[in-house]
Amino acid sequence: MAENSQSRTARRNQKKSKSKKKPAWKKILKIALIVILALGIGTVGLITYWIATAPDLDESELSVPFSSTLYDKNGEEFADLSGEQKRKPIQAEDLPQVLVDAVTATEDARFFDHPGVDIRRVGGAVLANVTDGFGSQGASTITQQVVERAFLTPDKKISLKVQEAWLALQLEREYSKDQILEMYLNGIFYGSNSYGVAQAAETYFGKTDLNDLTLPEAAILAGLPQRPTAYNPFENPDLTKERMNTVLTLMVRHGKISQDEADEAREVDIPSLLVESRPNPTAYQSFIQQVEKEVNEKIEGTDINTAGLKIYTTLDSSIQEHVEYLLTDSDENPIKYPDDTQAAMVVLDTKTGAVQAIGGSRNNDGNYGYNYATRGGTQLGSTAKPIMAYGPAIEYNQMSTYHQINDDEPFAIPGTETSIRNWNRQYGGWMSARHALNQSLNVPAVKTLQEVGIDNAQKFAEGLGIKFADDQMVLTDAIGGAGTNVTPLQLAGAFRAFGNEGIYNEPYTVTKVEFPDGKVVELKPEPKAVMADSTAYMTTDMLKSVVTEGTGQAANVPGVPIAGKTGTTNFTDKEGSPDAWFAGYSTNYTISAWTGGYDENNKRVALQDTNISKALFKNTMTKISEGVETADFEKPDSVVEVAVEKGSNPAALPSDYTPSSEIVKELFVKGTEPTKTSEKFDELDPVSGLKANYDEESGAVQIEWDYDSDAEVSFEVSASVDGGQMQGLSSTEDTSMEISEVEPGSVYEIQVVATSGSMSSEPAATSITIPGGEDDEEIPAVSGLSAQYIADRSLIDVSWSYDGPSASFEVSVNGQTQTVQSEGIEVSGAAPGESYSIEVTPISQTDDGDVRGPTQTTTVDVPAEEGQNGNGGNNGNGGNNGNGGNNGNDGNDGNENGNNENNGNSNNGDSDNQDEADENEPDEDEPDEDEPEENPEE
Repeated sequence: MAENSQSRTARRNQKKSKSKKKPAWKKILKIALIVILALGIGTVGLITYWIATAPDLDESELSVPFSSTLYDKNGEEFADLSGEQKRKPIQAEDLPQVLVDAVTATEDARFFDHPGVDIRRVGGAVLANVTDGFGSQGASTITQQVVERAFLTPDKKISLKVQEAWLALQLEREYSKDQILEMYLNGIFYGSNSYGVAQAAETYFGKTDLNDLTLPEAAILAGLPQRPTAYNPFENPDLTKERMNTVLTLMVRHGKISQDEADEAREVDIPSLLVESRPNPTAYQSFIQQVEKEVNEKIEGTDINTAGLKIYTTLDSSIQEHVEYLLTDSDENPIKYPDDTQAAMVVLDTKTGAVQAIGGSRNNDGNYGYNYATRGGTQLGSTAKPIMAYGPAIEYNQMSTYHQINDDEPFAIPGTETSIRNWNRQYGGWMSARHALNQSLNVPAVKTLQEVGIDNAQKFAEGLGIKFADDQMVLTDAIGGAGTNVTPLQLAGAFRAFGNEGIYNEPYTVTKVEFPDGKVVELKPEPKAVMADSTAYMTTDMLKSVVTEGTGQAANVPGVPIAGKTGTTNFTDKEGSPDAWFAGYSTNYTISAWTGGYDENNKRVALQDTNISKALFKNTMTKISEGVETADFEKPDSVVEVAVEKGSNPAALPSDYTPSSEIVKELFVKGTEPTKTSEKFDELDPVSGLKANYDEESGAVQIEWDYDSDAEVSFEVSASVDGGQMQGLSSTEDTSMEISEVEPGSVYEIQVVATSGSMSSEPAATSITIPGGEDDEEIPAVSGLSAQYIADRSLIDVSWSYDGPSASFEVSVNGQTQTVQSEGIEVSGAAPGESYSIEVTPISQTDDGDVRGPTQTTTVDVPAEEGQNGNGGNNGNGGNNGNGGNNGNDGNDGNENGNNENNGNSNNGDSDNQDEADENEPDEDEPDEDEPEENPEE
């Protein structure tokens, strides 16, 4: 019985255990349901709140878009877009079916079927947003676009999308489909300052009755609102046709037209549809185009032509007006343009990157509205060199401005049969980086890029806003001869960073935007350091030499510190340069000026004058710098300026004997400057014991000297006669020499200089009077006059020989005179560091009185005591000049050529691949290997 009882108890416990495990999933389900319910209630509540706070429908705002107002850098209004707008409203009953079909097929295929919100379209958009991220695809119907334009901002927020859908449903209750379509088509911006489909039809096709529109014209109008600037048929007929074809495809897909009708419409030539008379360009059009581009890119979905914005810009109207003046063919314009020449220019604030002015094209005609300053781009020629080669080399290799590069021969690109040559077809051997850059030589630039490495150089250039073709830099990018293109705006932004201590930010035209509801969006880009201040300053200093002594001298502005670079491109299949650049900057302004060759069919041709870009820069920089203080670029503590001996490789300091003509000052990153001193111009010890004696039997002068050195030296012997010019006699390795055929009665001053390679000594000198001659004195001069300092006795021992009638000797020591009978004298009390000039004159007593013989002279230097500067003593025979052995020269005049830099003018060379010619002088040309695009593309 007890066993049965225990067994039942155990079974109950087992059941209880099972019953506790069983409902676990139920609890999870219950919790999930509670969470979903809570979320649902919360979502409904949030949606209810968003709907409750949605703006009211205001009929006055439904059909007419708000215009935007633009303000310059000083807050002054310079453009009200409504002032240029052309409007022509249309009634719904005047809309032709072909236009309605084209618009609805493109924008909202089920427009006449949905209640304002297309559920099927919403479902597809939700799926796309889940897979590709929120905002990747919209689901707005025509009705939603109307209410968004009138009442909401274009932000892609869930709250705004809910309000947009709610207002669309409200709008559909109060207005018919025809009325809503009328609101939509009357309020759209179609480009060329045209608002509403009726005005657009007249602007582009000259048609005042919409019923006259053809299928291609209706398709063009239906496609324009998506990107009215890009698809503008006046500017981009090719892009317009692509968009028209897309609309025709949609019309076929939704059963609006047949395939045959679409194919027939595709055959149309877009320009043939357009009116001949195009709208006049808006004032400051090029600048406003960039404003529109920036706002569209930074605030997605915003149209400055319809959003009613207050846009605060960086425009300097005085600079903008001057730039536009220089880009016209007015009689007053100092710059005269040849035919087939286009031009563009950008002016930035060097300190901030703010765009002060944009000149997009010459005369704004022909290629209406095309902005060469901001769109398309071309190869940059040699303006690439500081960006692609020298700047990176300073940044990553700490290259100095003196860095030696061997410009010895054309550079063969590895793995190809292509060689890069200098524009002048000359090669100067070893030269400094500064010289190579200011002469715009191609071979040193490519070698510099090779040294720094493509990966480092690409990283550096991309930090300056350069975008490489196929995202990969190649060696020919060093000279701007690859597929990489830039616009004047991009190039100005890159050069500006060098003038702004290495700080870069993308050039900008808009500082902030204010929406009608008071919301303000700041658009000024953040600056960032992209290079060391040493790199920026050293590159700038080299670019300053471009305009003072290099290829950019025609762009120099007197009184304004300028740094800049020239650049040209050239064809691969014919001669000439299709593009010419000059980009440069002061501490206040940065300017990029470009000219390009285009014929009447917009095909690339060679420029007739490649100097206009320099003239544009110089004229503009001169004008905008008037009355403005322009400081020079300030050297940072990270850079040191060092005197270097020319030709030393690696860089070496000059010695005490280096001629000043062989010394140059260059810049080094602090800590990398040279510490070793060059021995090239070290001075040799002078010869000693120089004597000259006349041999009556041979009628020649015998010269002897001593030299104690293990070095391989030779001796340059020179002489002058009766105070004439010193003439070289001979070079010998012996320590003696004979001068034959001397002139009786003449005084010979003789010098001997020891030389070894480029080194030389101070000259030792002596003089001798040759006996005889018509005016020969009866009393001969002393001979063998010498003076020697005896250190342990602190005196000067002076001795001489005399072969003549009895005489006494007048001895003058630095002007103090005494008469002695002996053939020698000791001068005591010699002062250390002093030089003594000693003169000896024989005097013979005759019945007619004293007769003076010729005076002989020698000098001696008393060595300085420790701590004093002194030269020691040069012993030698006397002479009449009193110069002794202290006269000398500065070295070998004219024997050393420095670093073989090629500073002369160069002849024109034919264009070739990867060569450049910067045309600074009339006889210079600077072709680079460039293949320009046939047509500018956006």
